[in-house]
Amino acid sequence: MASSPRQTTTLTALALGLVALLCAAGPCSGGGGASVPSVVTEAFFDGIKSQAGSGCEGNNFYMRGAFLSAADSFPGFAHGGSEADGKREVAAFFAHATYETAHFCYISEINRANVFCDASSRQWPCAPGKKYYGRGLLQLSWNFNYGPAGRSIGVDLLGNPDRVARDPAVSFKAALWSWMSSAHQAVPRGFGATVRAIDGGLACSGGNPAQVNALVGYYKQYCQQLGVDPGSNLTC
Repeated sequence: MASSPRQTTTLTALALGLVALLCAAGPCSGGGGASVPSVVTEAFFDGIKSQAGSGCEGNNFYMRGAFLSAADSFPGFAHGGSEADGKREVAAFFAHATYETAHFCYISEINRANVFCDASSRQWPCAPGKKYYGRGLLQLSWNFNYGPAGRSIGVDLLGNPDRVARDPAVSFKAALWSWMSSAHQAVPRGFGATVRAIDGGLACSGGNPAQVNALVGYYKQYCQQLGVDPGSNLTC
């Protein structure tokens, strides 16, 4: 049975009212951040990988599809502000990832002799014989990070930290967990705040100005590619 014009008008008004209520409760069109698949295009993602050497271990590991699938598990990534804010967060994330992995070349840190086990951590005790050196896009390190990262994504990373270096889905999720647990909240304060959040302020203390300069350079480059102003407070 077809709706009468009066019923249609009433339903439209109710729908608009519902939209208004939803927008009042959270960001809607124009304030919901950036569409990650639209921003992280194949050209953008592969443009980073193309600068790594042909013999890099990450060439067949870091794939755009796996990243986008992992990003679905973290809906807050690149959201919470304007579209420009979302693009700046994407640029910041990939600036750090580029630096940590040398353009997606490395999956694990070069010096794999490092154990990085904090024996005083009772909540996240190290598994016998396991090493918690840096792995993945943001080089997840230490047992007290592997533990909560694994709990968040549903994988036992304390018992099997190597999964971050062997399973692309786990690797991307671990990197996004690390980002959302620290740098995401710092993005509104400028790129420099994300540098401080990611490395605990070591680079910001003056110990490695070359690292900060490299990170800022990548960030500005990616902002330009994404057509967004990098904002202020770029260094720490």
